[in-house]
Amino acid sequence: MDHEHFMRLALEQAALARALNEVPVGAVLVLEGVVIGAGYNQPITAHDPTAHAEVIALRAAAAALGNYRLTGSTMYVTVEPCLMCVGAMVHARVGTVVYGATEPRSGAIVSMTSAHEFGGLNHRLAATGGVLEDECRTIIQNFFKTKR
Repeated sequence: MDHEHFMRLALEQAALARALNEVPVGAVLVLEGVVIGAGYNQPITAHDPTAHAEVIALRAAAAALGNYRLTGSTMYVTVEPCLMCVGAMVHARVGTVVYGATEPRSGAIVSMTSAHEFGGLNHRLAATGGVLEDECRTIIQNFFKTKR
């Protein structure tokens, strides 16, 4: 799969979040080379603490496929997922997560913890980081610069 192509689609989703003054994180879920779900951060707009980009993409994909199990899919997300999002991907049986920039404070793949590797999980997902890392980091950093 063309990781950069799908990460650019995730960056487009992040721009939608930024336009709503949400933290600009975007995600797309891909199965067999086709986008089956997309999402961007919207917890403020939706008044929903679970409305992270990854969760929105998972919900859209599950609805599109008529199944909450998204076995073999790949999640592309601009920023390293948090613990909640890693948990949701494990429950959905996502095969791989590909992320752009690390999230030192709450990233649950390599930064804060490696949640996808916890013992006792009924599913494991592979992880790849650093895809279009500079672009993914820049959109977040520029957003927070305007907040300061």
